[in-house]
Amino acid sequence: MSQNSTPPQDPRLTVAQAREQLLDSLTPVHGWECVALRDALGRVLSKPVIAPFDVPAHDNSAMDGYAVRHGDLSADGETTLKVVGTAFAGHAFSGIVGAGQAVRVMTGAVVPQGSDTIVVQEVTRVEGESVIIPAGQKRGQNLRRAGEDLARGKPALPAGKRIGAADLGLLASLGVAEVTVYRRLRVAFMSTGDEIGTIGNPLGPGQVYDSNRYTLYGALSSLGVEMVDMGVIRDRPELIEEAFRTASENADVVITSGGVSVGEADFVRELMARLGEVKFWKLDIKPGRPMAFGRVGDAWLFGLPGNPVAVMVSYGQFVVDSLLRLMGVDPLPVRPTFEVPCDEAIRKNPGRREFPRGELYEGEGGWRVRLAGNQGSGVLRSMAEANCFIVLDEARGSVAAGEMVTVQPFEGLF
Repeated sequence: MSQNSTPPQDPRLTVAQAREQLLDSLTPVHGWECVALRDALGRVLSKPVIAPFDVPAHDNSAMDGYAVRHGDLSADGETTLKVVGTAFAGHAFSGIVGAGQAVRVMTGAVVPQGSDTIVVQEVTRVEGESVIIPAGQKRGQNLRRAGEDLARGKPALPAGKRIGAADLGLLASLGVAEVTVYRRLRVAFMSTGDEIGTIGNPLGPGQVYDSNRYTLYGALSSLGVEMVDMGVIRDRPELIEEAFRTASENADVVITSGGVSVGEADFVRELMARLGEVKFWKLDIKPGRPMAFGRVGDAWLFGLPGNPVAVMVSYGQFVVDSLLRLMGVDPLPVRPTFEVPCDEAIRKNPGRREFPRGELYEGEGGWRVRLAGNQGSGVLRSMAEANCFIVLDEARGSVAAGEMVTVQPFEGLF
């Protein structure tokens, strides 16, 4: 690691270039632990879970109906079969289905020995102890075969899978009581600046309340990482340096907001270069042009802008996937985007990627998007009212009302 690195003088990176550098630099944290199944939600598997048996464990009926031998059925007309018993889920029919016989079956019941087809009850007609089966039944219909969902000895869930609600159910169906997961990622976060006021205290002249730490707290909480809140660090190099050293000794990742542009009191980038490494610090993006990425000590550092909206844009476009990579998620989730008409004109010059905040809604004729209020990078209300980014690529100029634009829903970003 370079101890005397200087800030790079390279041109500003595009969004694609910055993401590539980020994700190419990061590998999952070292360390794993075994956790009980109910504690595994949101955690990332460090090794695959292997199915200990077939799921389902036996051929079973996918429908309520009658188990029959397909060879007994007439191809041209109805077939009358004698009903010789019933099979319930959890209570198998103990006999064998013989020629001219049928067994009543319930969904999930083991397919009776000798039968090979399930006829749904809705198409049948019962007369006394017999059932009438219409023509047109297909051999093997309405059966779920043993191992159809999972085969014994095969991976049920791969390493790198972040466990969701369905995964918990799947693991429970295999009788898995605990799983091996990567240890929790430790993330320290702080705000920097003399203008930052603390909630609960009156604001001084020129001060604003610290919204960025609360935004980051909410976003990090949704990832389930272990958080270290470093509070507000004033614009004094020795205080920021001390905070960086403490954070890097106690966390895998350090996230700051403020102090990364070129003002006289913007010390984050300079200290990164002295304590570790700056990989990049300028992006062709709006909002969020000044964003630093590199290391301090043994921790990765993301130096986000100070403006509240720019913090959220930078976090959603760069930080969240970086944290998932460090958590061991593989592959990373693909963020859906799609094209919709935009209700309003948007002014833009070609040359950088911009992220206006939008409200995606279902209007006459389908989905549409409109701007979510004032688009200033300090107006956090635009994020609170929005549910998506409008993504305007580098080459695009101004948007006329009614033109198609790309939207990226917030789901999964924060």
